[in-house]
Formats: sequence, C-alpha cells, structure tokens
Amino acid sequence: MTRRIVRTIVQTSIAALFTFIVVFFLDRNYRVLPNAIHTYLPTHHDGYVITDITITKCSSINIFSSCKLDPTIWTRIEKDLYLRTGIFSSAYLHVQQKREEELTPNDKVVIDVSVGRLNPGESDKKSWNRRSDKDDEKWESRPGGLWIKRSNKPGVSDSKDAVTGVDVLFGDDAVEVRPGWNIVGTPLLLDTSSNTPVALLTIRRGPEPEPIDKPIPKIQDNGRFKIVQLADLHLSTGVGHCRDALPKDWNGGKCEADPRTLDFVTKILDQEKPNLVVLSGDQVNGETAPDTQTAIFKYAKVLIERKIPYVSIFGNHDDEGDMSRAAQMALIEKLPYSLSQAGPADVDGVGNYYIEILAHGSSGHSAITVYLLDTHSYSPNERKYPGYNWIKQSQIDWFRNTAQKLKKKHKEYTHHHMDVAFIHIPLPEYTTPNVTMVGEWKEPSTAPSYNSGFFDALVQEGIVMVSCGQYVTLCPLLLNRLSSLMLSDHVNEYCGLSSTPDEKPAIWMCHAGGAGFGGYAGYGGFHRKIRVFEFDMNEARITTWKRVEWGPDVDKRIEELRLVDAGKVVAPVQE
Repeated sequence: MTRRIVRTIVQTSIAALFTFIVVFFLDRNYRVLPNAIHTYLPTHHDGYVITDITITKCSSINIFSSCKLDPTIWTRIEKDLYLRTGIFSSAYLHVQQKREEELTPNDKVVIDVSVGRLNPGESDKKSWNRRSDKDDEKWESRPGGLWIKRSNKPGVSDSKDAVTGVDVLFGDDAVEVRPGWNIVGTPLLLDTSSNTPVALLTIRRGPEPEPIDKPIPKIQDNGRFKIVQLADLHLSTGVGHCRDALPKDWNGGKCEADPRTLDFVTKILDQEKPNLVVLSGDQVNGETAPDTQTAIFKYAKVLIERKIPYVSIFGNHDDEGDMSRAAQMALIEKLPYSLSQAGPADVDGVGNYYIEILAHGSSGHSAITVYLLDTHSYSPNERKYPGYNWIKQSQIDWFRNTAQKLKKKHKEYTHHHMDVAFIHIPLPEYTTPNVTMVGEWKEPSTAPSYNSGFFDALVQEGIVMVSCGQYVTLCPLLLNRLSSLMLSDHVNEYCGLSSTPDEKPAIWMCHAGGAGFGGYAGYGGFHRKIRVFEFDMNEARITTWKRVEWGPDVDKRIEELRLVDAGKVVAPVQE
C-alpha cells in the first residue's frame, strides 16, 4: 500500500511538472493564460514595455509647432535634444509605454531600434545574420534618423528583445553604465550646431535588472586599506574645455578637459589600486554640463570597470545643471559599486551618511568609520555672512548622535578603531593661525564666514582626520553679489594640524588637490593632483601623499605625511 501511494505521488508530480512546462511554453508563445496568472510567471516583465518612440521639434517663432504630445498617450523625456543651445528651436524624445497586462491585440511592442539615414532593413537583406524570411516586422521611420521595429506577436512583450526603457545621453564621449542599458549606434540626426554635443539614444531590453549587492569594504589580510580621494573632477557634457592646463597641449594635440581628467584618474587608480574611492564634490561642472547624467556616468564607468567601491558627496557646482542633488543621489545610489546614500530625510542637505570598513578576515567588527557630510553651496544670507554655506545644526546633531551610538559597538574591535570624515567646502578652522601646514598654500581659503561649530564636534567625537575638496572660484553668481573678488581653494593642497589649547595634536585637516581640468587652477606652476590615504591597522597608522598629473614628480609620492600613529593624531616629523 505504501509503495502504491509513493508511486502515485511520483506519477502525479511528474504529470504536474510536465503540464506546467507545456503551459509555460505555450503561454510564452501564445499567451494562453489570463493576466492574473501570467503576471506571476518568471517570463513576465514586471514593468512597462515601449510601444512607440518619436521625436518632436518645435520653434518659438512658429506658433503652429509644438514639442508636446498627448500626455495620456505619450511620455516626454525631459531633455532638450539641443541642450538649450537652439536660439529658437527645441526637440524632445517621446515614448509610448504600457504594462504588459494593458496591451491590446493591436498594440505593437518595440523590439529593435536603430539610428541612421538609411532603412536598416536594406542592409539586413544583405546580411547573412538577418532574421528568418517569416519575420515580417518592418522598420518604421521616425524623425531624427530614428528607426524602430515593432511586433505584436504573442509573447513578444516577455521576450528578451522587448525594449523596456529609453533615454538620451550626450557627447561623443558619452558612456552607459546602468546594467542592461546600451547606447544605440550613431547620434540622432538633428540640425544642431557643431558646438552642441550630439544626442545618443540609449535603451534597455527586458526587465529592469535586480538590484546589485553592495560591496562590503574590508581591511586587507595584510592589515592595509587605501582610500583615493577624487576632488573637483569638473566633468562636462561633451569633452569640456581645459582651464589653466600645464602643459597647454595634451598627447600631442588640443587639451580636452574630460578625457585628460579621466586619463589622470585612471592612471592613479591603476597604480595605487585603492580599496575605496571618495568623490568629495564638484564631480560635475554644472555650467558646462547641461546633462548632468552624462557627466556622472563618465566617472562611474572608470570605477565600475575596476570594481572599486565608491562614495560621493556634492560640491557647489554639481547641481547647477539639470538635476537636483536628490535626483543625482537617487541615480548614483543604484549604480554598481556605489555605496553612496542620500542620508536621513530630516537632516539638512543630501548625502549625510557613513560607511563602515570591516576588519580583515571573518570579523564583522568595524575597523574604520568614514563620515560624509553635505556642505551645501552658497550662503543663504550673503548680506550678513557672505560667501559659502555651512554645516547646519541638524547635521551636527545627526553626526554626534551617530558617532556616540557607534562607539559602543566599536569597542568590540580588538585594535584601534579610527574615524575620519570627508566634506567639500573647508571649515573655518582651516584658516586659523594655529594650524601647522604641510604642503602648498597658494590662496586664501574661502571657508564659510559663519562658524556653526562642526569642527568642535569632530574633535570631541574623536575624528582624527577630515579632508575637503576645493570649490570653483570666480563664480559669476558670487561676483554679481559680492563687492570684492572671492578666491577659492582649487590650488590649496596642504594638510593642516590643529592643536588643543595645551598644544597637543587634535585633528588633521587636509585639502585633496584639484584633479579636474575643467575647473580653475589659476596660479602659475600648479599641476592637478590626487590625494591618497593609506591605513595600516596593524600599527593604527594613517599616512597620506599626493600624486601629480604632470611634471618631474609624476611617478613619485609627493609630501608623504604621517597623520596618525598608534591610533593617535601626531605632529609632522621635522626634517
């Protein structure tokens, strides 16, 4: 009796499995299941599929032209394809999209996209790799040299060919870093000027990829951990323009800011092989980056290709383009290897957060805590406090509360736990007379004129080092508001030691050294630099040095300096 029951169960299970497989394949090709059941199958795309794409052009001097289509049918991608450079003209990409369960038998799904002057079908006929002759979908022409191929065959909305996302990037040097997305061929055919970066269509096929597991930074088995700080990359939409470059030419030709900046970054990353990269603000040069997304993807690609975890905060120029800080952080948070966070919504700014660097081996204890805070941009009250903004009380309270809560957990670490911080705009204490400087000081610091007390919080909570970026000088907005010329810290690259009233070392305050050629570096003889921090947890030691882009010291560690030893801040060794 028992054997008969087991045999019956096995036979029933096999029959059920066989039935499921048959129904699965039938549904994939002929959609035999109702939507209520089909949406739970693994082949179902839980999102939108694109059913049409087009481009509209409009002119402010032609009242009959419009860049708006029926919003109940079309979704406009809010990027002017002329990047707002057209005196009278604009152009926008529009898509029709539907959820799979909303599709009717007459709806067609976009399964291929191309850009060019000629019908891609003509070249398909000559290709040995063309589809079967039974594949009767035709290429349909749209404005701007856009061609789309659509199908309403059963199951097409679930296929790997179905286009589920459409976007636009700009410039010949544009790159795509989002998983599942790819740039389509050549630029859109638009009547733009030669100075306007070209518009490139990028599409995603299939469902949106699952979120990528975030990397967990850990101390290496040798006890070392290295951080490279990238400050003021000032990337643009398009290749950008070099400012104050030395030498003025590059690779035997004209200096192009973004390629030269990224070449410098790439070289240092490959040589130093950091375990973490800190992007400390002004990654994007808002004035020359009308499409912020394109600029972000450029630096992200360099880091993603090398599988380097990275964190980022904002400077005063990042959000001067077309994306707010919140929108940028929402994008950056989803990118591979990004550990960036928007931070608590009830704390001023975007990007107030911390990450833990875990001890080596199987230990789950934190060895290093890295705090990152948003220093905002320009003063909200320039009449009373001219210049730049300051860290707010809500941020200081968040930092204090967080640090005090973490200390209890950090005591479980058997070695010296260390805490460091990164910001963009330097604190007022960077300019105080009692700071012992090591490195180049070439211009007055434009730290906030209002002191909110964050420095005291850093010292009291045991932060051993804080490092800032620099912020762009000669900003037209500031020049219009201030009666005197404001300089900045683009060419300051020192570390300053602040001491306690009894002259004991308290905290190191460093400048990273501007890395980007799209930003100001107006003092003669200044070369772009990148700062490196190396942690030796065996000795509870932090050492820093700089790397230069060009000149006789290009392969050297410049001004190597010990900041912390045996877990304590130390004064510089006198030569």
